[in-house]
Amino acid sequence: MAAYYQFIERKQQTDGSTVAQYKPTKHVQGAWNEHEQHMAPATGLLASELIGFDPQENMRVARISLDILGLIPLGEFTITTRCIRPGRTIELVEAVMSSHGRDSIIARAWRLMTQDTSIIAGLEDVPAKHQPSELQNWDGMKGWPGGFIDTVRLVSDADRRAGRGMVWITNDIEMVEGAPISDMVRLLGMVDTANGVVPRLGLGLSNLEWMFPNTDLQIHMHREPKGAWLGIEAVQQYGADGIGVTSAVLHDVHGPFGRSEQILTIRPMPR
Repeated sequence: MAAYYQFIERKQQTDGSTVAQYKPTKHVQGAWNEHEQHMAPATGLLASELIGFDPQENMRVARISLDILGLIPLGEFTITTRCIRPGRTIELVEAVMSSHGRDSIIARAWRLMTQDTSIIAGLEDVPAKHQPSELQNWDGMKGWPGGFIDTVRLVSDADRRAGRGMVWITNDIEMVEGAPISDMVRLLGMVDTANGVVPRLGLGLSNLEWMFPNTDLQIHMHREPKGAWLGIEAVQQYGADGIGVTSAVLHDVHGPFGRSEQILTIRPMPR
């Protein structure tokens, strides 16, 4: 079975942190630069490291915040993971992706205590109008280059347009070769595509005069996602001074489970 990454080794450090080494496959290649990784699978792998680091039975990851420090090289890299705020009910865990002595992504996850709050549970985000099985295949995103985009399948609501719409996305690729993948890791490993499903400037790079890469990704989850399909109910907005934002309500087949935000740097496409 195809995989996004190959695991090389993991070392336990004396300070309690771990350093894991990975090699990316062709399936992680990004859309903006053929020599970089796409942020989506990198997010999934970092989420896997954060979730798996000294897990506590009474806690789960409620928020993952990722800052992209620059190009994510398409070569071997390490992820160093540590707990920077331990606690019995609240913890903050950090994972840093590095390559050749340079940090590429800093990811932090808040793990919060879980308990039964069903008596007061309530949501304002509403379920999607259609399940992915009810929608037609959507090839609009296939206008973007890169190995990662080739691995995903998408379906779309008929009213999706530039700037706003609902798209469902899935894939059948292992995150790490030969390793089991949880639903949360699989779904979080596709959230970064929110920036490409309703672009205000059209689909694909060939006809773009402007680029709009994100420099971060914030994911908040009020429950743990399940299943293989990620629903992205996205809105993309551009300001007048070179900065934009892509916001999304995140769904699985059971309903909304959280939200994502991406800040964008809007600039002329280099020629």
